[in-house]
Amino acid sequence: MEHVINKINHWVQSLHKEYKSMSETQVTNRPSPNKWSKKEILGHLCDSAINNTERFVKIQYEKQPYVIQPYDQEQWVVIQSYQKRPIDEILVLFQTLNKQIINILMNIPEEKLSYLCDIGNNQQKTLAWLIQDYLEHMEHHINNQILIRNNN
Repeated sequence: MEHVINKINHWVQSLHKEYKSMSETQVTNRPSPNKWSKKEILGHLCDSAINNTERFVKIQYEKQPYVIQPYDQEQWVVIQSYQKRPIDEILVLFQTLNKQIINILMNIPEEKLSYLCDIGNNQQKTLAWLIQDYLEHMEHHINNQILIRNNN
């Protein structure tokens, strides 16, 4: 768990600098009409943090297996208008939400990491798996979409 906490904290600290080194065009450009901009991807990571905060808390006290409720990621990004918001606001939101997740993770008793959740398709995973998956999802977007430099 310490590794996950350290990695999330790394991104909380470093993404602000990464975004500040990009031009407005780099941050707002959509690679194609149906793809998110780097600004919207960061907003999506905020939405992921919001939904996973609830999951990381509820799985610790609700009946097992805790059933993961999916959310419409596209609608969350559209309705919250991340593309039109200042990048600094989205960065602060990302930092605040992930600091809260770090706080939750630091306080999970070891025995609760094996609690089960139903992720759909007749699959059950542990809370530890769900936490690791959260980090992997975050790093997928950061490494493969946000940190990829374009010529704008």
